[in-house]
Amino acid sequence: MNAAALRQRTHDLLDKGMVGTGAADVVHGVLIGLVLVNVAAVVLESVPSIAERYRIGFVLLEVLSIAVFTVEYAARLWTAVDHPALRALSPARARLKAALSPAMLIDLIAILPFYASFVVDSDLRFLLLLRLLRFFKLARYSPGFTSLVDAVWSERRALGASLLIFTGAMIMAAATMRIAEQDAQPDKFGTIPDALWWAVITLTTVGYGDVYPVTPAGKVIAGFTAVLGIAMLALPVGIIATAFAREIQRRDFVISWSMVSNVPLFAGLDAASVADVMRVLKSATYEPGELICRSGERARSMFVVAEGEVEVDLPDGSRRLYAGECFGEAAVLDRSSLHQTARACAWVKVLTLDVDDLQTIVNARPHVGPILRAAVTIPDGPEAGTATGG
Repeated sequence: MNAAALRQRTHDLLDKGMVGTGAADVVHGVLIGLVLVNVAAVVLESVPSIAERYRIGFVLLEVLSIAVFTVEYAARLWTAVDHPALRALSPARARLKAALSPAMLIDLIAILPFYASFVVDSDLRFLLLLRLLRFFKLARYSPGFTSLVDAVWSERRALGASLLIFTGAMIMAAATMRIAEQDAQPDKFGTIPDALWWAVITLTTVGYGDVYPVTPAGKVIAGFTAVLGIAMLALPVGIIATAFAREIQRRDFVISWSMVSNVPLFAGLDAASVADVMRVLKSATYEPGELICRSGERARSMFVVAEGEVEVDLPDGSRRLYAGECFGEAAVLDRSSLHQTARACAWVKVLTLDVDDLQTIVNARPHVGPILRAAVTIPDGPEAGTATGG
């Protein structure tokens, strides 16, 4: 096996999303287990009696973990040039971009404290804290965590607006309470900064009880602020919950790079365009015989079969589509009505690309439209093409 083939094989083992082989499952299982054991060891090591009794075991575990994590980090840097999104870059730029990614930075932090301890004298408690950050390596293997981050990022503007509203409510509550309580409790509400502590713990519904109003006016303001705090917390929670549910629905079937890039319709797109398509694809599951789309309806989405079989009724007969084949794409591109009816032959998973999301991609990347139109083929019979047209 030459160096390029070995590097590709290593990349496949580390990036399970590209292949999902049994060997990749074993590698990921070992890494996940090692992370969990490390976190448990750091927690137990904080107990003096346990740390003293099993000191040698903790040291051996740390050395073994550092060796494995260092090899993993070096291997991920070495194989970064084989990542589909980085293949267009030079090897140096691809590895640099990979090294600066959030996941790789966490991998670096996971091993850095061990090597830093040989160079500088650091507070042991600080090093323990950095070792606990290894827990976040699990985010690489958790689609749910990734979906949560995507949900928060997609709603960042709405969450920013919520934070702005919360800050305004906090300042107004503190200023109002200062007016009501400054004479009765000058040490606690004499200034707006003093009253801000009360406003924060009241609006967040924590209510420590160390600072509270004693005047009738102050109690009325406190009651109103407490009720307002419930609404203030419900706003961002509702935004995140809705976005998270949407991401989970979209990701209930893991959409990998290889799945999208291997679809004939998207085969001509560059890496950046494929990444844009991946971000907006949604997934849906249909029962046997369930209608997916109906002829004559306005095309709102195009469909890609991910798993299972779909039967499409065309003007010249019916046809079965399998994984990787598309339908409805011509109608979406032309903004016209569908010319086929599609039903699930068995349990089937379908990826959908909404017309508005596609238009956003085309507007941002004008070259995508002509590539997709050139890839669309309207078959004359059951043996033609991989796309069914609109």
